[in-house]
Amino acid sequence: MLRIPCPICGLRDETEFSYGGDASVKRPAMAETDPKAWMDYVFYRGNPRGRHLEYWHHVQGCRQWLVVERDTVSHVISGCRLAREVSP
Repeated sequence: MLRIPCPICGLRDETEFSYGGDASVKRPAMAETDPKAWMDYVFYRGNPRGRHLEYWHHVQGCRQWLVVERDTVSHVISGCRLAREVSP
């Protein structure tokens, strides 16, 4: 089980959170009309090894969205910030 260091609530079990996906994927502009750009955004994602940024929602706590830096090999969490404080 992961232990996620919520900046507001402190160290919590992953069961209090809901995974929100890859935080490094850039969404196309709303005016984008190229279907390939939207297909790539929605369906085609990498599966990186090593450090990775992820969105997590603290559903059973402060209800804040977090950006967690986690190693996908060892599951070690090396950082956690509120999503609203992270520049897109």
